Amino acid sequence: MFVLDTLTHRLKRGCETMAYPDGPAPALPDRHGGALRVEAAKCVTDCQACVPVCPTQAITRPSGAQVVMDLGRCLFCAECLGVCPTHAITHTKDHRMAVRRRDDLVLGGAGKEKIRLAAALGERLRKLFGRSLRLRQVSAGGCNACEADTNVLGTIGWDLGRFGIQFVASPRHADGLLITGPVSQNMRLALEKTYAAVPPPKIVIAVGACAISGGPFAGHPQVCGGADAVVPVDLFIPGCPPHPLTILDGLLRLLGRLPDEENSRLGKLSL
Repeated sequence: MFVLDTLTHRLKRGCETMAYPDGPAPALPDRHGGALRVEAAKCVTDCQACVPVCPTQAITRPSGAQVVMDLGRCLFCAECLGVCPTHAITHTKDHRMAVRRRDDLVLGGAGKEKIRLAAALGERLRKLFGRSLRLRQVSAGGCNACEADTNVLGTIGWDLGRFGIQFVASPRHADGLLITGPVSQNMRLALEKTYAAVPPPKIVIAVGACAISGGPFAGHPQVCGGADAVVPVDLFIPGCPPHPLTILDGLLRLLGRLPDEENSRLGKLSL
């Protein structure tokens, strides 16, 4: 009887795994503004209002120059949005933020207003990893926020395994690393050994502001200031923490599972 009740309950609930990416992306929470846009041309001459409120010095504006924002250092606290008199910095409500190059996270100045999204791996690596990607997650001094949002992808609502992407216990069984945390000095050797244990070819993904730049700990002598100070990084996913949808989008984009007209025109990068 218990078995029948369980089966009946499951049939009534139906499939609870989201249809994305075949269906529409789930809406971001109201408090999550998504990626930021920087329209430096809107800045008032010599205005510095947004610079001192940034807790990680992600915003800079040298005298006589336009404002520059580094989303790799940004905690998405939105303090800058509240003090900008001309709304030169705005939310886009776009969950897509993953990039292949660290410089692509730097907005404003005389450069980009929006992020140029990650291009897929080269054809050879897509053939190798595209149907079965195994990642070893390394928490290199993280606070467990990025780790928690990464773990969410394994739940029934997201079902990361349907894309052939799984987390494994041993680096020797992995195709690459997914790193969170600022890489503390105590974790540096462990990260180096874990990276060395992954058989080539291998990829590295940095998730969250800490893994990209050190986040709020940047410049502290006990942290390395991000994963790329220790190992080469192939995908940067900003946020504090990144929304699970942002992480999933980055992984699928890296494997060429999502269409991207802008990047197809620019050409795909090879690892």
